[in-house]
Amino acid sequence: MHSTSSKNRTHRAARAAAAVVAGALALSLTACGGDDKDGGKEDGGSGKESASTVTLPKLDGETLEVAAVWTGTEQANFKKVLAEFEKRTGATVKFVPAQDPIINFLGSKVAGGQPPDIAMLPQPGAIKQAVDKKWAKPLGAEALKELQENYSQGWQDIGKVDGKQYGVYYKAANKSLIWYNAKAFENAGAAEPKTWDELLTTAQTVYDSGVTPFSVGGADGWTLTDWFENIYLSQAGPEKYDQLAKHEIKWTDPSVKEALTALAQVWGKKDYVAGGAKGALQTDFPTSVTQTFTGGDQPKAAMVYEGDFAQVNITQAKADVGTDAKVFPFPTVGDTAPVVSGGDAAVVLEDSKAAQALATFLASPDAATIQAKLGGYLSPNKSVDNAAYPNEVQRRMAKALIDAGDDFRFDMSDQAPQAFGGTPGKGEWK
Repeated sequence: MHSTSSKNRTHRAARAAAAVVAGALALSLTACGGDDKDGGKEDGGSGKESASTVTLPKLDGETLEVAAVWTGTEQANFKKVLAEFEKRTGATVKFVPAQDPIINFLGSKVAGGQPPDIAMLPQPGAIKQAVDKKWAKPLGAEALKELQENYSQGWQDIGKVDGKQYGVYYKAANKSLIWYNAKAFENAGAAEPKTWDELLTTAQTVYDSGVTPFSVGGADGWTLTDWFENIYLSQAGPEKYDQLAKHEIKWTDPSVKEALTALAQVWGKKDYVAGGAKGALQTDFPTSVTQTFTGGDQPKAAMVYEGDFAQVNITQAKADVGTDAKVFPFPTVGDTAPVVSGGDAAVVLEDSKAAQALATFLASPDAATIQAKLGGYLSPNKSVDNAAYPNEVQRRMAKALIDAGDDFRFDMSDQAPQAFGGTPGKGEWK
């Protein structure tokens, strides 16, 4: 969250490439079914256990700390990955719950002389800031080898600062999705939209049926910036998106006004958002999802925008992904449908044989496969067997992410300087 990642990102996708990726995603998500019968197997449907591919040292007696902002199911699932590392190496790994923004949390830990060995950083800007503060340590040869074998160049590059590799992007997100209550759509006679105008028509159809069209988790600023970023990328195009992310054009640029004006067609419409503007600003992200998939024939809203990770919250609402909860790509607002991604990178803060071994493990398909089987997770690791994901919706989203290669744009607020980026109550979030 310090000076934007102009040096970190070399993937500059052409509009046409983005259109191809978005089109492929649109096709892949259409009429997705529920959990496959074969997806319930121990190995997520492949019928065989994945072979171990990464060699790890024996670390008996070693203790590591890993800090991340993850909570609930996400934290519990990641702990299962750490448990496998413990089993293979003999090391003990402690998960340290971090507050957001994690860079501030880490600052207090470093000042107290107790930094965690590894931190999971959710912004490219945060990686650069950790490097600038001399907290972060470069990845060793074994971790680099895993990265080069398993990751596209684009995902490697956003973990680099000044040409050196510091981050392993363990977790990715497809942030160009809108989830919807299938029953609410069926009752209203609504169809999945492909364009922004069609989305507005669908919203009106749902509204006319007696259900509020949208649920918005406005208490969490990042959900609001994600809405804006999808509209801006589609409407203004990838070149302007990069310029705005790097502050090469001002936020008073006419392209920003145009995107905000489009956004107002949803947020500014009376009764289109559950609880109105005031209610949305008091609704956190998990609630925005669960209230869309509870309430039977009268949910609080029919649609909720957010990434693939919303599946965790959908499951908590006791709704079935692919049956009760369906999904369509974020509609095309301009020339192409947007492809916005996010992610969390493992960064070594305390350099040691054990810390480097854990970074190597997290760069391997072995680690990602464990969490892939548990659902609510996507890996940018192209060596993960697609069959590891637990249902057809998840498998197709994972395939679309991998097939995108370098043709995506990373979350804008995650790239910006801390004062304007992914910081609660500040800048773009505010």
